[in-house]
Amino acid sequence: MSKILAYIRTSTDKQDNDNQKLEIFEFANNKSMIIDEVIQIQISSRKGRLQRRIDELIGKLNNGDTLIVTEISRLGRSTSEVIHLINIMLKKNIRIICIKQNIDINKHDISSKIIVTVFSLLAELERDLVSLRTKEALSAKKAKGIKLGKPLGTIQKSKFDKDVERIKELLALGVSIRKSSKILGYSNHIGLHNYIKTRNIFNQIEKVY
Repeated sequence: MSKILAYIRTSTDKQDNDNQKLEIFEFANNKSMIIDEVIQIQISSRKGRLQRRIDELIGKLNNGDTLIVTEISRLGRSTSEVIHLINIMLKKNIRIICIKQNIDINKHDISSKIIVTVFSLLAELERDLVSLRTKEALSAKKAKGIKLGKPLGTIQKSKFDKDVERIKELLALGVSIRKSSKILGYSNHIGLHNYIKTRNIFNQIEKVY
């Protein structure tokens, strides 16, 4: 049996949270709809999908289910992300209702297809504008003589950092880099070799005889 889910996301404003919930339940009541579950989270839109419980939301929705949000922006951080999520849900035959924009997206409805097409064009425009602004900013910095990128010699964080002391111990015992890589559970010894070389690890250890 199909179900109806509501998704509520706010920052830290409790009043906004209550307002969203009230708006959704009033809408559902007027449409004689019963909300089966509410996924509610209080977090910034800048956070990742996991923290915003988006993947959990998609996982709970099945063929024929309905999702209700107060406004479409609650679903994502950008137009492109919103469109991506909508397309995922439409493939699962999920109906999406956005109250404030008066949007009711259904896979088999022609007006819904038009809405998705328009949003897709906006998402593409957004990506192009971001790319253009980035290029213009980089060109402006170059024109001012500002060097781009990290300073020469900057050492970036590495997945091997957490094992650096163990790496030193193994090397001190005379264990080869290839074998050390296997002991530490890394699939490729080349990355470990480069890590040891760039960080001059050999000069930081004392041989154990």
